[in-house]
Amino acid sequence: MDQPKANLFTPVLIVGCLIIMVSFAVRASFGVFQIPIAEEFNWLRAEFSLAIAIQNLAWGIGQPIFGALAEKIGDRKAIVLGAIVYAAGLVLSAGATTPFEMQAYEWLVGFGIAGTGFGVVLAVVGRASSDENRSMSLAIVTAAGSAGQIVGAPVAEFLLTQMSWQMVFFVFAGAVLALILSLPLMRAPEMASKSELEESLGQILVKAFKDPSYTMIFLGFFSCGYQLAFITAHFPAFVTEMCGPIMPGGILHSVGVTTTSALGAVAISLIGAANVGGTLLAGYLGKRYTKKYLLAGIYTARTVVAALFILLPITPMSVIIFSVAMGSLWLATVPLTSGLVAHIYGLRYMGTLYGIVFLSHQIGGFLGVWLGGRMYDVYGDYTMVWWIGVGVGAFSAIVHLPIREKPLQAQAA
Repeated sequence: MDQPKANLFTPVLIVGCLIIMVSFAVRASFGVFQIPIAEEFNWLRAEFSLAIAIQNLAWGIGQPIFGALAEKIGDRKAIVLGAIVYAAGLVLSAGATTPFEMQAYEWLVGFGIAGTGFGVVLAVVGRASSDENRSMSLAIVTAAGSAGQIVGAPVAEFLLTQMSWQMVFFVFAGAVLALILSLPLMRAPEMASKSELEESLGQILVKAFKDPSYTMIFLGFFSCGYQLAFITAHFPAFVTEMCGPIMPGGILHSVGVTTTSALGAVAISLIGAANVGGTLLAGYLGKRYTKKYLLAGIYTARTVVAALFILLPITPMSVIIFSVAMGSLWLATVPLTSGLVAHIYGLRYMGTLYGIVFLSHQIGGFLGVWLGGRMYDVYGDYTMVWWIGVGVGAFSAIVHLPIREKPLQAQAA
């Protein structure tokens, strides 16, 4: 008798999507605050950029920590702690009046994102999913992050027309804390094999660190963080300052996008919208084709898209085309990378192992955001930062090719 197919849309998956969506909606909105905060306090662009860069670095450092905490004290307790830290960071950031204060409080925001982000949630969803559904489940949760990005920047832009940026931070803190109410539905089985349960975290870490494939996955994820964080933090300001005027009577003008400031927020939303489809497609392909080749293809496509955008004249239409093209590739790397880690090293310590890989992503994010602000202040534009992103994207495409994509135990046999 045929076995019934496992249900894809479980309560764990639905709650995981909700947590990621809210967490990423708030995180993705920070670029919208770049100009208002800098103008209120007369800060250099690099000063607020450093705050967002620190947020990304703290997120990366916190990811393996929260992954290990989830494996030690339980997934839901780790997420509760992350939500509280996230909200506290936002509340304290609302009271910041100096660059140093903002930069200090963004450590809390970054750790909070780690506790409510991919490392913890993907590990829970991965354990709760069947082998058949795992790749698609990871893609759906990742796509939920894009859904958050669709609404995050426009909601922030709208709220800024109704209240101060400080009050917007309070509203976002309340939304993050409300996530705790959904956690009773998030119960996931361990779903670890006997051999995985017998291995300690230290043993599996030693094996991973000695494995060249793990190093290549770590290095390859760097450019993803660099490109995503730079665009999230600086693209709204970049579009506002560099894009040609929006012509009256045009398509954008007819749908209410009348200023380049509004176009910057819409661009971030378009990236998120396109990425829903791109990420789901990556999840679908991930269970049918070799993940390392899919990743190499995504990084190659990103490199080409970014190079063409900066080489061609920057117009409202080119911003729209770039946003859709880059968006389709945006988080498509996440289900493939996390799925690759789970496939090679098992599910038992996926949260910690993926968290360490994600640290590389966030080191890239730190440099992308900070260099964006620093080079803008020095050169008056973002051109050099774009070309660095093109270079590291090409590196990531190449470094994935030698990865040995089969379970570590099978490799040793």
